[in-house]
Amino acid sequence: MTGRVAGKTAMITGAAGGLGEAMARMLVREGARVAVTDIDGARAEALAASINAETPGSAFAFQHDVADEARWAAVVAEAVAAMGSLSVLVNNAGVGGPLTFVEDDTVENWQRQFDINLKSVMLGAKHGMPHLRAAAPASIVNISSIAALAAGPGMGAYNATKAAVWMYTKTLALEAAKKDWNVRCNSVHPVFIKTPILDPFVAMAGGDEATAHQKLARGIPLKRIGEPDDVAYLVVYLASDESKFVTGSEFKIDGGMTAQ
Repeated sequence: MTGRVAGKTAMITGAAGGLGEAMARMLVREGARVAVTDIDGARAEALAASINAETPGSAFAFQHDVADEARWAAVVAEAVAAMGSLSVLVNNAGVGGPLTFVEDDTVENWQRQFDINLKSVMLGAKHGMPHLRAAAPASIVNISSIAALAAGPGMGAYNATKAAVWMYTKTLALEAAKKDWNVRCNSVHPVFIKTPILDPFVAMAGGDEATAHQKLARGIPLKRIGEPDDVAYLVVYLASDESKFVTGSEFKIDGGMTAQ
């Protein structure tokens, strides 16, 4: 442990697996305590238990529907009660959808992705900000996507919601700076990472994960897709005071894809 985030208290949504799990484990290794929240409360509890088996008292779990404002208010209060403060909020919860072109798209698909990918970010900032201000210097990290910056066909709702997260993050950063709250706000934009969000692409490859990953890597200069820790390393930096002069920025984790 190097203690890069020693004393920090972080809440991570959508943390029961994938990127959220990697972030939680790495933040704890670097000295933070974490509140892991997820719609699947049992998996969140299992993750917290696994982390606490290695570092006792460092992780707390909460069942959390991120589209529900009342639940947001309750979970933030419960997390602060458990950890004593909240100095880092990682809005990580997100969903994709079926690859659907406009004539076959549905309002239901858009609403679901709007609620989970975008509305949840606003609710997290709204209910988390008073506690973040109290624990300043503090940090909000919003997990967007490379799809916010480089659109793909058949992903209208996903592209649009992730682009909105990108721009809303800048708004939050400017608001916090104007008010002298000392709360930094930045967005993270991963390309293809080995998580369940790639399942539709695996299905298109007949269930062959290796083949799907190879196809996805063709457009990436580094010729591979990413690992969850590739994102977690950046989240640790943005959660730490090392990034004390970094706000309103977007960070691409894309193996060079958008440099082409």
